[in-house]
Amino acid sequence: AATSNTFPQKYPEWEGTPKAHPAPLLSLPRPPNTPTLGTPGSPKPSWSSGTIPGEPGQCQHLWGGEEPFPVSILWALSFLLFARVKRRKMADKVLPQRIRELVPESQAYMDLLAFERKLDQTIARKRMEIQEAIKKPLTQKRKLRIYISNTFTPAKEEGEGGERVASWELRVEGKLLEDPSKQKRKFSSFFKSLVIELDKELYGPDNHLVEWHRMPTTQETDGFQVKRPGDVNVKCTLLLMLDHQPPQYKLDPRLARLLGVHTQTRASIMQALWLYIKHNKLQDSHEKEFINCNRYFRQIFNCVRMRFSEIPMKLAGLLQHPDPIIINHTISVDPNDQKKTACYDIDVEVDDPLKAQMSNFLASTTNQQEIASLDAKIHETIESINQLKTQRDFMLSFSNNPQDFIQEWIKSQRRDLKIITDVIGNPEEERRAEFYQQPVLTFLPFQCRCDK
Repeated sequence: AATSNTFPQKYPEWEGTPKAHPAPLLSLPRPPNTPTLGTPGSPKPSWSSGTIPGEPGQCQHLWGGEEPFPVSILWALSFLLFARVKRRKMADKVLPQRIRELVPESQAYMDLLAFERKLDQTIARKRMEIQEAIKKPLTQKRKLRIYISNTFTPAKEEGEGGERVASWELRVEGKLLEDPSKQKRKFSSFFKSLVIELDKELYGPDNHLVEWHRMPTTQETDGFQVKRPGDVNVKCTLLLMLDHQPPQYKLDPRLARLLGVHTQTRASIMQALWLYIKHNKLQDSHEKEFINCNRYFRQIFNCVRMRFSEIPMKLAGLLQHPDPIIINHTISVDPNDQKKTACYDIDVEVDDPLKAQMSNFLASTTNQQEIASLDAKIHETIESINQLKTQRDFMLSFSNNPQDFIQEWIKSQRRDLKIITDVIGNPEEERRAEFYQQPVLTFLPFQCRCDK
């Protein structure tokens, strides 16, 4: 059943009741035109649908009279009691001042409590900082070593097994240097696309390109292999496009010189643009949503004035794909050539290992369960101390002046008896011993009944 989040602007008054109760802020779902609780002969309401905020029910009072009492308040009180049991406050662990005066050594406990409060605040602040930091990309730059090698298979003469046409095979592989992570990344996971351009004069305009592009269903691999027929050295060009996460863009040369940013993420480019606007005071002093372009902005954006909301649209035309990594290599088919493997080191961005540790710290609940159990033991100990302090005060008062203590205790018990039995009593009769020699009276302390 859904509850209503809208509260009445005016509190309704109920006719025929001793006093009007305002509708509470907690709305209860119930069917319209349902009799209230406690009305004689009314059926038990079904809380399934509909919303009537703060309609009262009837509850028999302790002394037998009927007075309206909002049922929703009962729900609110039960919720507050549950929350109070669920989460105990720091004040429940504080020792009373009188106990601290009796036991001076307890000040060490209070100092630890103050230190715990500061430590909890520091941990809560650090957790919030970690939650904010983990939303941003945490990366580190590492060296990726690329190995480019080739093998040559000469042609076989007639009558011999094997291929009759000479061929070569090119391999492109790589690995991270000084990788501390246990899970090794596949070589292809670092790239968005790979294009190998062979000599067009040898293989023609239709067969000189070998392309690989990342697709949603692409399976990662440790390397790439290209096999072609041929018995002469082949010059090739490798174009490697890195897969940046989040994506990076190359700025227009004019805007790149102005902002000092060449290739960056969209968020970093927007931040650099805003810093330039703020430093050069290009924001309109009266209409804050407008930017007054200087001569550089007028040449780049082709306007004298523009809104902040227009920047993403105008900036989209100035963003380009980043430049690929270009490697020129020669495929050698000479059997005497020993330098058939070339190595190249490039910078790549990988996830910071600290990010995984931060995520594990936020998800870990082992320490929290241990702290909760220790807090429960502290609460029980403080409650036991308070009970012992009450017993000590009781016994100490009796030992200091037994006669006055008994007189005050009898007066207190008499007041409690009058309140429970709702009897005024006669002080003169109560002074005499005969009054206490009468038969024991049976009474019911209180009765609370709700009609169904």
